[in-house]
Amino acid sequence: MSNSRIKKRKADLANIRNSLVMMYRCDPKLFVSKILITVIQSVLPLINLYILKLLIDFVTHSIANSNFHTVMAIRYVLYFCGIFILTRLMTLAGRLVNTFLTQKLSDYISNSLHLKSTELDLAYYDNSEYHDTFHRAQQEASYRPMQFLSSFTSIIGSVISLAGTVVILSSFSWLVIFVMLFACLPDFFVKLYKSRKLYYWNKNHTQLFRSANYLSALLTNRASAKEIRTFGLAGYFKTKFNRLRKVIRNQVVRINMRLSILDILAIVFETVALFFIVIMLIRGTVGGAITIGGFVMLFEAFRRGQSYVQSLIIGISGLYDNKLFIRNLFEFLQLKPNIVSPDNPKPFPKKIIQGIEFRDVTFSYPDSSAHVLKNFKLTATPNSVTTLRGENGFGKTTLIKLLFRLYDCTEGGIYIDGTDIREFDLFELRKNISVVFQDFIRYDFSVKENIQLGEIETLDDERIAKSASISSADEFISRLPQGYDTRLGKYFSNSEDLSMGQWQKVALARALYSQAPILVLDEPTSWMDARSTREFYDKLNEIAQNRIVLLVTHDNG
Repeated sequence: MSNSRIKKRKADLANIRNSLVMMYRCDPKLFVSKILITVIQSVLPLINLYILKLLIDFVTHSIANSNFHTVMAIRYVLYFCGIFILTRLMTLAGRLVNTFLTQKLSDYISNSLHLKSTELDLAYYDNSEYHDTFHRAQQEASYRPMQFLSSFTSIIGSVISLAGTVVILSSFSWLVIFVMLFACLPDFFVKLYKSRKLYYWNKNHTQLFRSANYLSALLTNRASAKEIRTFGLAGYFKTKFNRLRKVIRNQVVRINMRLSILDILAIVFETVALFFIVIMLIRGTVGGAITIGGFVMLFEAFRRGQSYVQSLIIGISGLYDNKLFIRNLFEFLQLKPNIVSPDNPKPFPKKIIQGIEFRDVTFSYPDSSAHVLKNFKLTATPNSVTTLRGENGFGKTTLIKLLFRLYDCTEGGIYIDGTDIREFDLFELRKNISVVFQDFIRYDFSVKENIQLGEIETLDDERIAKSASISSADEFISRLPQGYDTRLGKYFSNSEDLSMGQWQKVALARALYSQAPILVLDEPTSWMDARSTREFYDKLNEIAQNRIVLLVTHDNG
């Protein structure tokens, strides 16, 4: 076996172990309860089968001898009903545990995905392979781990039930056991083959699924609604979507039709085995080797034995199937950020004295040889506004990303009071810089919360009002139905939408609410009218007090 296959198998075994550990950590009590319920549910049918044999033999003996013992009959019926009640209660308990554990597991994995997504470098978002990996992990995260647990517990239950069935059948003939197991082998190999085939088909067609999802999002998202209507693009996008879905649908039908032929052959093989065993049992009963009750017990044991073997096969193939898909989840969760804090970070200066210096900064985006910046130099000092002017594509927004360490310089460096920013703790660095991005986010929260997001750890109504006043957002906030408590946007009911200029003022207030010593303004008036723009520039010197302000603009005026 090649080293690559050995490594892959070790990785798959590690993923199986990690999946079980993850499910246990999600809720240890529910996980253990799930296992215990599975064990009990596996034993009860065997006990029920033996009691059924005793009951039938008792009835047969009573008829043959015209001698009916009421107490004995009641005892057998009570045993039978007791097992019935316990089975139903275990089914109910199993259903409840599944429901609770599914909810817990879904939340646990969602939190893991959110955490990983937010800690990874921005460079990952520029990589289509990252989006493929994230798509596969996200699409399957809500249900795959629970399917994995169900397959795992199904194997445990099937092994216990099958062991008991083998004991029962061994009292008649070991040939029955051999035929029962041998008859299910074709189905076992077919299911493993199908799992592998479907996994790699899905993996190789991830881009196709993502393309269809992208078109679906364009047709349903608010962000694209205006252009789709004004340019009349709905029919064009729907046609593209339907064309992609038709390709996917046809390929899914084709591959499943081919695989169904193998399923049919496996079913025929099992049917032949069933015919052979039933003839054996009939001959044994007619010949007096087994009683009527024994016949019922053995026939049911064989039939259930086939079912348990089927469950075992489904469990193993399901484990294999979900193991392959869970590989996607752990493949994503094992991604590591490249931009991290140093082991021994230097403290961020309590008060910036010298300022920020961009020293011979050269930068190229990942997988691109073109320089966005080449030997760029700039110094920004406290209590002043440093303006970055340039045409589109000059690299102004890229400088902001480098300052926040969303990317690292290819060459050169950025220094704050003479210290390379790569020597600071990443969280501390970003905490000390506030920003209004050109493509700012419009949060569908209240006005107050929209502004407070600039420094989420604190809530200061006075500072919120002051920030809104400096950004001139207070002018329209006072006219809103609930003032600062008014919910913004159109995503939820009882909310008020704003113009883009008003949204930009809220975003500016959010940046001003932060007491960070560095303030970056990326085209902060691009959506504002002429009066609001003049008012903003009139307040710039006030904003720059005790701060370093970097103003990014393409305005040459």
